[in-house]
Amino acid sequence: MAPSTRRANAILVVVMLLAAAMAALAADVLVAEAAAEVSCGDAVSALIPCGSFLVGAVAGAPSESCCRGAQGLRRTAGTPGARRALCRCLEQSGPSFGVLPDRARQLPALCKLGISIPVSPHTDCDKIQ
Repeated sequence: MAPSTRRANAILVVVMLLAAAMAALAADVLVAEAAAEVSCGDAVSALIPCGSFLVGAVAGAPSESCCRGAQGLRRTAGTPGARRALCRCLEQSGPSFGVLPDRARQLPALCKLGISIPVSPHTDCDKIQ
């Protein structure tokens, strides 16, 4: 094989390796972004301990396990897109579980979630940052 052919083949191999490395990096970024999102089912599951509080079956404050689930959910929804998706999920699923809007409004303060998003059936999820 001529030296120029070997050199061309070597350059081709390097370019292919770089392309493969960039594709792997892009895939890792996409996987990390997808992992940052929380599914609606996971969100509802995280709030199961809050059920009796949210439907008004118990008086007083939500349980510690409820607040732990809500706090974990807040940490999981770390991007604006994840928060908007979570908002839409809870907005759609809340009524089907009989969640009382007043109880849902109380939950962030009682569990010390530190969110400034108004909790209401009329919240515009698309405006959440």
